[in-house]
Amino acid sequence: MSAPAPTDITDSGPAWPASRLDLALLTLLRGRRTAALGTLADDGEVSLSMVPYAIEPASGAFVALVSGLAAHTQQLQVQPRASLLICDSEDRSDHVHALSRVSLQVDASWPAPGSAEADSAAKAYLARHAAAQMLTELPDFRWVRLRPLQARHVAGFGAARTIDRTRLLELMGNNLDQRR
Repeated sequence: MSAPAPTDITDSGPAWPASRLDLALLTLLRGRRTAALGTLADDGEVSLSMVPYAIEPASGAFVALVSGLAAHTQQLQVQPRASLLICDSEDRSDHVHALSRVSLQVDASWPAPGSAEADSAAKAYLARHAAAQMLTELPDFRWVRLRPLQARHVAGFGAARTIDRTRLLELMGNNLDQRR
C-alpha cells in the first residue's frame, strides 16, 4: 500500500530517486512546447503571450527566441522578472480543474550575439524547434534565457507543491533532455 500523495510540500530533498511528482513535472516539461509568458508593462499592467520554449540541459534555463518588435521583449528588457505557465493539454483530462501545470518565477537575461551562451541557447532551442532556424537569420530576433527562481507545480487534485530553485535546476539539469 502506497502512502497518500501530500497535499502541499516544499520539494528540496535529495535528487534521486525521483518522486511521482518529480516524474509528473518532467513529463509535463518534456511534453509541452509552448508556455504562457507573463511580463509587466511600464504602467504595471500584466501582459501575457505564448512563447515556444526549450530548456538548456546544462543550465536548466528556459530559452525562447523573441522579436525585438514584440511587447514582451521590450517589457523583459525593462523588468527582467517574469512568469511562465506550462499546462497540460485539455485533451488529456476529463476534468480541467485537475490539469497538470507549473507556474515558474523566472529572471530574464540576454546572451550576447555570437557568445557561448547564445550558441548554447540556439542549440537547445533549434533541437526542439528546427523550423525556427529561419527566424534566427532575421535581424530583430534574439535569444532570451529565463532562469527559473521558483516553481509552483500542481499535478492534479491533492498534489501541489512549491519547488525551490536548487531542486528545480537539479531535476531539469539531470533529467530533462529535449525529446519531443
